[in-house]
Amino acid sequence: MTLLELSVQYADSAAAIHGRIAELRAAERAQADAEAARLLRLRIQALLPLWREMRELAALTAHYYDRSYHKHERYTL
Repeated sequence: MTLLELSVQYADSAAAIHGRIAELRAAERAQADAEAARLLRLRIQALLPLWREMRELAALTAHYYDRSYHKHERYTL
């Protein structure tokens, strides 16, 4: 598997996570119970770092061998 193929998988995962976040936000807005809405917000907050990381890794693996691409400092040794 090449890094370019891996980047597509990361992008697909990011899209799936973003879709789930959108579903949870809609459920939170529709929720009448304050405690249930708080629990949904906690689930959303847990997914946000995963979504960000998937997007960053998709970009990194897609452009890893481009000389002009400045790599993300979080993933650079």
